[in-house]
Amino acid sequence: MDLALLEKPLFYVAGHYVSFLGLLAFATLFAIGLITAKTLQSDTVRRFIARFKLDTNFIAIVTTILSVSALAFFTVTAINAAGVPLLWTTPVPGVTLSLVQIFLLIALLIAVFWFSSRTKRFLFNRFLVNSGLDRSLQYAIAQIVSNLVLVVGIFIVLENTGIHLGALTVFAGAVGVGVGFGLQNIASNFISGLVILAERPITIGDRVEVAGLAGQVELIRARSTVIRTNDNIAMIVPNTKFIDSPVTNWTYGDPRVRFRIPVGVAYGSDVKKVREALIAAGKSHPHVLHDPAPSVFLTHFGENAIGFELVVWSSEMSHRPSRFKSDLNFAIEEKFREAGIQIPFPQRDLHIRSGVLKAESANK
Repeated sequence: MDLALLEKPLFYVAGHYVSFLGLLAFATLFAIGLITAKTLQSDTVRRFIARFKLDTNFIAIVTTILSVSALAFFTVTAINAAGVPLLWTTPVPGVTLSLVQIFLLIALLIAVFWFSSRTKRFLFNRFLVNSGLDRSLQYAIAQIVSNLVLVVGIFIVLENTGIHLGALTVFAGAVGVGVGFGLQNIASNFISGLVILAERPITIGDRVEVAGLAGQVELIRARSTVIRTNDNIAMIVPNTKFIDSPVTNWTYGDPRVRFRIPVGVAYGSDVKKVREALIAAGKSHPHVLHDPAPSVFLTHFGENAIGFELVVWSSEMSHRPSRFKSDLNFAIEEKFREAGIQIPFPQRDLHIRSGVLKAESANK
Protein backbone atom coordinates (compact mmCIF):
# COMPACT_ATOMS: atom_id res chain seq x y z
CA MET A 1 0.00 0.00 0.00
CA ASP A 2 1.32 3.47 -0.89
CA LEU A 3 2.60 5.37 2.17
CA ALA A 4 1.26 8.63 0.77
CA LEU A 5 -2.21 7.10 0.72
CA LEU A 6 -1.88 6.18 4.42
CA GLU A 7 -0.83 9.73 5.25
CA LYS A 8 -3.65 11.29 3.28
CA PRO A 9 -6.01 13.32 5.52
CA LEU A 10 -9.27 11.55 6.32
CA PHE A 11 -10.99 14.25 8.37
CA TYR A 12 -10.21 17.36 10.39
CA VAL A 13 -10.41 17.79 14.18
CA ALA A 14 -9.86 21.17 15.87
CA GLY A 15 -8.08 22.57 12.79
CA HIS A 16 -5.79 19.55 12.37
CA TYR A 17 -6.11 16.71 9.92
CA VAL A 18 -6.10 13.05 10.92
CA SER A 19 -4.68 10.45 8.57
CA PHE A 20 -5.14 6.70 8.47
CA LEU A 21 -1.77 6.21 10.21
CA GLY A 22 -2.75 8.72 12.88
CA LEU A 23 -6.06 6.96 13.40
CA LEU A 24 -4.26 3.62 13.66
CA ALA A 25 -1.79 5.06 16.19
CA PHE A 26 -4.68 6.49 18.22
CA ALA A 27 -6.51 3.13 18.26
CA THR A 28 -3.32 1.25 19.23
CA LEU A 29 -2.36 3.56 22.09
CA PHE A 30 -5.93 3.79 23.37
CA ALA A 31 -6.17 -0.03 23.38
CA ILE A 32 -2.89 -0.19 25.32
CA GLY A 33 -4.36 2.30 27.78
CA LEU A 34 -7.46 0.13 28.29
CA ILE A 35 -5.34 -2.99 28.84
CA THR A 36 -3.06 -1.16 31.28
CA ALA A 37 -6.00 0.28 33.21
CA LYS A 38 -7.59 -3.16 33.49
CA THR A 39 -4.28 -4.70 34.59
CA LEU A 40 -3.83 -2.12 37.35
CA GLN A 41 -7.17 -3.20 38.85
CA SER A 42 -6.36 -6.91 38.74
CA ASP A 43 -5.97 -9.12 41.81
CA THR A 44 -2.27 -9.61 41.01
CA VAL A 45 -1.55 -5.89 41.36
CA ARG A 46 -3.68 -5.66 44.52
CA ARG A 47 -1.76 -8.55 46.11
CA PHE A 48 1.53 -6.89 45.18
CA ILE A 49 0.50 -3.57 46.77
CA ALA A 50 -0.81 -5.44 49.83
CA ARG A 51 2.77 -6.51 50.57
CA PHE A 52 3.42 -2.95 51.75
CA LYS A 53 0.88 -3.54 54.59
CA LEU A 54 -1.65 -1.01 53.38
CA ASP A 55 -5.34 -0.98 54.25
CA THR A 56 -7.72 -2.74 51.90
CA ASN A 57 -9.74 0.42 51.24
CA PHE A 58 -6.57 2.40 50.52
CA ILE A 59 -5.39 -0.28 48.07
CA ALA A 60 -8.74 -0.06 46.25
CA ILE A 61 -8.46 3.75 46.04
CA VAL A 62 -4.86 3.59 44.77
CA THR A 63 -5.55 0.99 42.09
CA THR A 64 -8.61 2.90 40.88
CA ILE A 65 -6.74 6.21 40.67
CA LEU A 66 -3.77 4.59 38.93
CA SER A 67 -6.10 2.88 36.48
CA VAL A 68 -7.89 6.12 35.59
CA SER A 69 -4.58 8.00 35.38
CA ALA A 70 -3.10 5.38 33.05
CA LEU A 71 -6.14 5.55 30.80
CA ALA A 72 -5.96 9.36 30.73
CA PHE A 73 -2.21 9.29 29.97
CA PHE A 74 -2.55 6.90 27.04
CA THR A 75 -5.62 8.76 25.77
CA VAL A 76 -3.73 12.07 25.65
CA THR A 77 -0.74 10.33 24.05
CA ALA A 78 -3.05 8.74 21.48
CA ILE A 79 -4.60 12.12 20.62
CA ASN A 80 -1.14 13.58 20.06
CA ALA A 81 -0.14 10.56 17.95
CA ALA A 82 -3.25 11.06 15.83
CA GLY A 83 -1.99 14.50 14.82
CA VAL A 84 -4.04 16.66 17.18
CA PRO A 85 -1.55 18.43 19.48
CA LEU A 86 -2.57 18.39 23.14
CA LEU A 87 0.30 19.79 25.19
CA TRP A 88 0.84 18.49 28.71
CA THR A 89 1.63 22.01 29.96
CA THR A 90 -1.40 23.63 28.35
CA PRO A 91 -4.29 24.34 30.74
CA VAL A 92 -7.28 22.11 30.21
CA PRO A 93 -10.28 24.06 28.85
CA GLY A 94 -12.53 25.11 31.74
CA VAL A 95 -9.79 24.30 34.29
CA THR A 96 -6.79 26.43 35.23
CA LEU A 97 -4.60 23.35 35.65
CA SER A 98 -2.55 21.64 32.98
CA LEU A 99 -2.43 17.89 32.52
CA VAL A 100 0.93 17.73 34.32
CA GLN A 101 -0.53 19.60 37.30
CA ILE A 102 -3.59 17.33 37.35
CA PHE A 103 -1.42 14.21 37.45
CA LEU A 104 0.75 15.82 40.14
CA LEU A 105 -2.39 16.62 42.14
CA ILE A 106 -3.53 13.01 41.89
CA ALA A 107 -0.13 11.72 43.02
CA LEU A 108 -0.04 14.10 45.99
CA LEU A 109 -3.57 13.14 47.05
CA ILE A 110 -2.57 9.46 46.97
CA ALA A 111 0.43 10.35 49.14
CA VAL A 112 -1.84 12.17 51.61
CA PHE A 113 -4.21 9.19 51.89
CA TRP A 114 -1.22 6.88 52.36
CA PHE A 115 0.31 9.12 55.04
CA SER A 116 -3.03 9.35 56.87
CA SER A 117 -3.39 5.55 56.84
CA ARG A 118 0.18 5.04 58.04
CA THR A 119 -0.31 7.62 60.79
CA LYS A 120 -3.30 5.73 62.15
CA ARG A 121 -1.46 2.40 62.00
CA PHE A 122 1.67 3.87 63.65
CA LEU A 123 -0.25 5.49 66.50
CA PHE A 124 -2.44 2.47 67.22
CA ASN A 125 0.13 -0.31 66.82
CA ARG A 126 3.33 1.35 68.08
CA PHE A 127 3.17 4.81 69.63
CA LEU A 128 0.14 4.38 71.94
CA VAL A 129 0.40 0.66 72.59
CA ASN A 130 2.45 1.17 75.78
CA SER A 131 0.79 4.41 76.89
CA GLY A 132 -1.39 2.72 79.50
CA LEU A 133 -4.56 4.06 77.90
CA ASP A 134 -7.52 1.81 77.23
CA ARG A 135 -7.15 0.06 73.87
CA SER A 136 -10.42 1.49 72.56
CA LEU A 137 -9.32 5.00 73.57
CA GLN A 138 -6.05 4.44 71.70
CA TYR A 139 -8.07 3.53 68.60
CA ALA A 140 -10.23 6.64 68.99
CA ILE A 141 -7.16 8.91 69.28
CA ALA A 142 -5.51 7.26 66.25
CA GLN A 143 -8.70 7.63 64.19
CA ILE A 144 -9.19 11.30 65.05
CA VAL A 145 -5.52 12.19 64.38
CA SER A 146 -5.67 10.28 61.09
CA ASN A 147 -8.74 12.28 60.00
CA LEU A 148 -7.03 15.56 60.94
CA VAL A 149 -3.92 14.59 58.95
CA LEU A 150 -6.11 13.77 55.95
CA VAL A 151 -8.01 17.07 56.05
CA VAL A 152 -4.90 19.22 56.60
CA GLY A 153 -3.00 17.30 53.91
CA ILE A 154 -5.75 17.83 51.34
CA PHE A 155 -5.84 21.57 52.07
CA ILE A 156 -2.04 21.84 51.72
CA VAL A 157 -2.04 19.89 48.44
CA LEU A 158 -4.81 22.05 46.96
CA GLU A 159 -3.00 25.26 47.95
CA ASN A 160 0.33 24.12 46.48
CA THR A 161 -1.15 22.99 43.17
CA GLY A 162 -2.66 26.37 42.44
CA ILE A 163 -6.18 25.74 43.69
CA HIS A 164 -6.72 28.57 46.17
CA LEU A 165 -9.31 27.76 48.79
CA GLY A 166 -10.52 31.35 48.79
CA ALA A 167 -11.88 30.74 45.31
CA LEU A 168 -13.99 27.89 46.65
CA THR A 169 -16.13 30.16 48.85
CA VAL A 170 -19.12 29.98 46.54
CA PHE A 171 -18.69 26.22 46.18
CA ALA A 172 -18.44 25.89 49.95
CA GLY A 173 -21.69 27.82 50.32
CA ALA A 174 -23.39 25.48 47.85
CA VAL A 175 -22.03 22.49 49.73
CA GLY A 176 -23.38 23.97 52.95
CA VAL A 177 -26.84 24.21 51.42
CA GLY A 178 -26.50 20.62 50.19
CA VAL A 179 -25.50 19.45 53.66
CA GLY A 180 -28.52 21.22 55.08
CA PHE A 181 -30.83 19.33 52.74
CA GLY A 182 -29.61 16.29 50.83
CA LEU A 183 -26.44 15.55 52.83
CA GLN A 184 -27.75 16.10 56.34
CA ASN A 185 -27.78 12.37 57.10
CA ILE A 186 -24.14 11.99 56.08
CA ALA A 187 -23.12 14.98 58.20
CA SER A 188 -25.18 13.68 61.13
CA ASN A 189 -23.58 10.23 60.88
CA PHE A 190 -20.10 11.75 60.69
CA ILE A 191 -20.66 13.88 63.80
CA SER A 192 -22.17 10.87 65.58
CA GLY A 193 -19.03 8.89 64.70
CA LEU A 194 -16.89 11.56 66.36
CA VAL A 195 -19.14 11.47 69.43
CA ILE A 196 -18.82 7.68 69.62
CA LEU A 197 -15.02 7.87 69.37
CA ALA A 198 -14.86 10.60 72.04
CA GLU A 199 -17.53 9.37 74.48
CA ARG A 200 -16.96 5.66 73.80
CA PRO A 201 -20.42 4.22 74.56
CA ILE A 202 -19.27 1.31 72.42
CA THR A 203 -15.79 0.05 71.63
CA ILE A 204 -14.33 -2.53 69.27
CA GLY A 205 -15.06 -6.03 70.58
CA ASP A 206 -18.21 -5.10 72.53
CA ARG A 207 -21.33 -7.23 72.26
CA VAL A 208 -24.18 -4.82 71.45
CA GLU A 209 -27.83 -4.81 70.48
CA VAL A 210 -29.16 -1.84 68.52
CA ALA A 211 -32.05 -1.31 66.11
CA GLY A 212 -32.99 -5.01 66.26
CA LEU A 213 -29.44 -6.16 65.48
CA ALA A 214 -27.15 -8.06 67.84
CA GLY A 215 -23.47 -8.79 67.34
CA GLN A 216 -19.89 -7.83 68.04
CA VAL A 217 -18.51 -4.40 67.15
CA GLU A 218 -15.83 -5.00 64.55
CA LEU A 219 -15.04 -1.54 63.19
CA ILE A 220 -16.03 2.05 63.99
CA ARG A 221 -15.75 4.30 60.95
CA ALA A 222 -16.50 7.97 60.33
CA ARG A 223 -20.02 7.36 58.99
CA SER A 224 -20.98 3.86 60.11
CA THR A 225 -20.13 1.00 62.43
CA VAL A 226 -19.62 -2.62 61.36
CA ILE A 227 -21.30 -5.24 63.56
CA ARG A 228 -20.52 -8.92 63.03
CA THR A 229 -23.46 -11.16 63.96
CA ASN A 230 -23.18 -14.73 65.24
CA ASP A 231 -24.13 -15.86 61.73
CA ASN A 232 -20.87 -14.24 60.52
CA ILE A 233 -22.79 -11.53 58.68
CA ALA A 234 -21.34 -8.01 58.67
CA MET A 235 -24.08 -5.44 59.30
CA ILE A 236 -23.36 -1.78 58.45
CA VAL A 237 -25.15 0.40 61.02
CA PRO A 238 -25.28 4.22 60.66
CA ASN A 239 -23.63 5.93 63.61
CA THR A 240 -26.75 7.94 64.41
CA LYS A 241 -28.43 4.69 65.56
CA PHE A 242 -26.00 4.58 68.50
CA ILE A 243 -26.86 8.14 69.48
CA ASP A 244 -30.64 8.44 69.12
CA SER A 245 -31.64 4.80 69.81
CA PRO A 246 -31.41 2.66 72.97
CA VAL A 247 -28.23 0.55 72.83
CA THR A 248 -27.66 -2.61 74.88
CA ASN A 249 -23.95 -3.08 75.52
CA TRP A 250 -23.37 -6.46 77.12
CA THR A 251 -19.71 -5.79 77.94
CA TYR A 252 -19.74 -2.08 78.84
CA GLY A 253 -17.39 -1.48 81.80
CA ASP A 254 -17.58 -5.07 83.10
CA PRO A 255 -17.41 -8.15 80.83
CA ARG A 256 -19.33 -10.29 83.34
CA VAL A 257 -22.93 -10.97 82.28
CA ARG A 258 -25.69 -12.72 84.22
CA PHE A 259 -27.77 -15.36 82.46
CA ARG A 260 -31.14 -16.63 83.68
CA ILE A 261 -32.30 -20.12 82.68
CA PRO A 262 -35.96 -20.85 83.56
CA VAL A 263 -37.05 -24.45 84.11
CA GLY A 264 -40.10 -26.22 85.53
CA VAL A 265 -40.37 -29.50 87.45
CA ALA A 266 -43.33 -31.71 88.26
CA TYR A 267 -45.27 -31.26 91.47
CA GLY A 268 -44.10 -33.72 94.11
CA SER A 269 -40.42 -33.32 93.17
CA ASP A 270 -37.89 -32.85 95.96
CA VAL A 271 -37.08 -29.15 95.68
CA LYS A 272 -33.73 -29.62 97.46
CA LYS A 273 -32.68 -32.19 94.85
CA VAL A 274 -33.86 -29.83 92.14
CA ARG A 275 -31.73 -27.04 93.57
CA GLU A 276 -28.67 -29.31 93.85
CA ALA A 277 -29.14 -30.59 90.29
CA LEU A 278 -29.41 -27.06 88.89
CA ILE A 279 -26.31 -25.91 90.79
CA ALA A 280 -24.41 -28.95 89.52
CA ALA A 281 -25.52 -28.22 85.94
CA GLY A 282 -24.32 -24.63 86.24
CA LYS A 283 -20.93 -25.59 87.67
CA SER A 284 -20.39 -28.22 84.99
CA HIS A 285 -19.98 -25.61 82.26
CA PRO A 286 -16.35 -24.44 81.90
CA HIS A 287 -17.31 -20.82 81.13
CA VAL A 288 -19.50 -20.32 84.21
CA LEU A 289 -17.81 -18.10 86.80
CA HIS A 290 -17.24 -19.40 90.32
CA ASP A 291 -17.51 -15.86 91.66
CA PRO A 292 -20.36 -14.95 91.65
CA ALA A 293 -21.34 -18.60 92.08
CA PRO A 294 -24.39 -20.14 90.36
CA SER A 295 -27.62 -19.71 92.31
CA VAL A 296 -31.17 -21.04 92.08
CA PHE A 297 -34.48 -19.27 92.70
CA LEU A 298 -37.91 -20.81 93.15
CA THR A 299 -39.90 -18.32 91.10
CA HIS A 300 -43.53 -19.50 91.02
CA PHE A 301 -46.05 -22.31 91.35
CA GLY A 302 -47.65 -22.80 87.97
CA GLU A 303 -50.63 -24.81 86.81
CA ASN A 304 -48.56 -27.84 85.92
CA ALA A 305 -45.09 -27.19 87.29
CA ILE A 306 -43.00 -25.59 89.98
CA GLY A 307 -40.95 -22.85 88.37
CA PHE A 308 -37.23 -22.49 89.08
CA GLU A 309 -34.57 -20.22 87.66
CA LEU A 310 -30.88 -21.02 87.37
CA VAL A 311 -28.73 -17.87 87.52
CA VAL A 312 -25.11 -18.02 86.34
CA TRP A 313 -22.43 -15.49 85.44
CA SER A 314 -20.03 -15.60 82.52
CA SER A 315 -17.42 -13.20 81.12
CA GLU A 316 -16.80 -15.02 77.85
CA MET A 317 -20.12 -16.30 76.55
CA SER A 318 -21.81 -12.92 76.09
CA HIS A 319 -20.79 -13.16 72.42
CA ARG A 320 -22.62 -16.50 72.06
CA PRO A 321 -25.63 -16.30 74.39
CA SER A 322 -27.78 -18.79 72.46
CA ARG A 323 -25.03 -21.43 72.48
CA PHE A 324 -24.40 -20.85 76.19
CA LYS A 325 -28.06 -21.24 77.14
CA SER A 326 -28.36 -24.34 74.98
CA ASP A 327 -25.35 -25.95 76.69
CA LEU A 328 -26.83 -25.20 80.11
CA ASN A 329 -30.20 -26.68 79.10
CA PHE A 330 -28.47 -29.87 77.96
CA ALA A 331 -26.64 -30.05 81.28
CA ILE A 332 -29.87 -29.46 83.23
CA GLU A 333 -31.67 -32.26 81.38
CA GLU A 334 -28.79 -34.64 82.11
CA LYS A 335 -28.68 -33.79 85.83
CA PHE A 336 -32.47 -34.09 86.15
CA ARG A 337 -32.38 -37.49 84.47
CA GLU A 338 -29.65 -38.70 86.85
CA ALA A 339 -31.61 -37.46 89.90
CA GLY A 340 -34.95 -38.85 88.69
CA ILE A 341 -36.54 -35.41 88.46
CA GLN A 342 -39.35 -35.10 85.93
CA ILE A 343 -39.90 -32.15 83.66
CA PRO A 344 -43.71 -31.86 83.47
CA PHE A 345 -46.05 -31.51 80.54
CA PRO A 346 -49.50 -29.87 80.54
CA GLN A 347 -52.18 -32.01 82.22
CA ARG A 348 -55.92 -31.58 82.69
CA ASP A 349 -58.26 -33.32 85.14
CA LEU A 350 -61.77 -33.92 83.80
CA HIS A 351 -64.64 -33.97 86.36
CA ILE A 352 -68.13 -35.16 85.25
CA ARG A 353 -70.82 -33.57 87.41
CA SER A 354 -73.69 -35.66 86.05
CA GLY A 355 -74.59 -38.16 83.35
CA VAL A 356 -72.82 -41.24 82.13
CA LEU A 357 -69.60 -41.35 80.12
CA LYS A 358 -69.46 -44.33 77.78
CA ALA A 359 -66.00 -45.83 77.36
CA GLU A 360 -65.09 -48.33 74.68
CA SER A 361 -61.97 -50.43 74.39
CA ALA A 362 -59.74 -49.75 71.40
CA ASN A 363 -58.77 -53.45 71.22
CA LYS A 364 -61.65 -55.46 69.75
